[in-house]
Amino acid sequence: MAKKKLNKNWLHDHINDPYVKLAQKEGYRARAAYKLKEIDEDEKLIKHGQVIVDLGCTPGSWAQYARRKLAGKDGGGVNGTLIGLDMIEMEPIADFHFIQGDFREARVLRQLEVVLEGRKVDLVLSDMAPNLSGIATADAARMEHLIDLAIEFSQLHLKPSGVLLVKCFKDMGFSQIVEKFRGEFKVVVQKKPKASRDKSSEIFLMGRGLKNPGKIAVAEDDDDALDI
Repeated sequence: MAKKKLNKNWLHDHINDPYVKLAQKEGYRARAAYKLKEIDEDEKLIKHGQVIVDLGCTPGSWAQYARRKLAGKDGGGVNGTLIGLDMIEMEPIADFHFIQGDFREARVLRQLEVVLEGRKVDLVLSDMAPNLSGIATADAARMEHLIDLAIEFSQLHLKPSGVLLVKCFKDMGFSQIVEKFRGEFKVVVQKKPKASRDKSSEIFLMGRGLKNPGKIAVAEDDDDALDI
């Protein structure tokens, strides 16, 4: 009965959420677009001509926002390159290169390299979150693992001056994650956008400027995943 009431309360809050209504009005697939929008407007992350990679991009609201930022004023095409990776299928977005698969695998990375054409990435985005078990220590470990993957991906592909933006949770090993970011990036900033619900421990962490770019080696065997 309590779970049913909780679901009912969540549905009521969701339907009446102003960001949900705004997303429906403006054609975004999820209210999460406004989290990225606020952070982008504060930090000037997305600029014309950039190469941007969105990790765990499905359903695609961050990709939609980034695409609109890079689009020309006439609405045709984009000034830049947008790439998304996810194990879950995503509905297509114009001018967005979607690669389905695990970005740790050599097969997926080969597809990524074809799109990159030897270029380094300006901005890596990650709105990834783990499937929760309800066990605090296990959930914290899963969250930290996702952050590790995003950092390692950035070490491989990000420009030395590039930016990594990830989602975290204050109650999931956050202090350790912050320390990892400080060890890898010259500038580390915490962001709690207004579109992130007050009840949620969700917070975003931005790292700018790699301290040790390119320190992780890629597996040479085509059939092997990265050694992470």
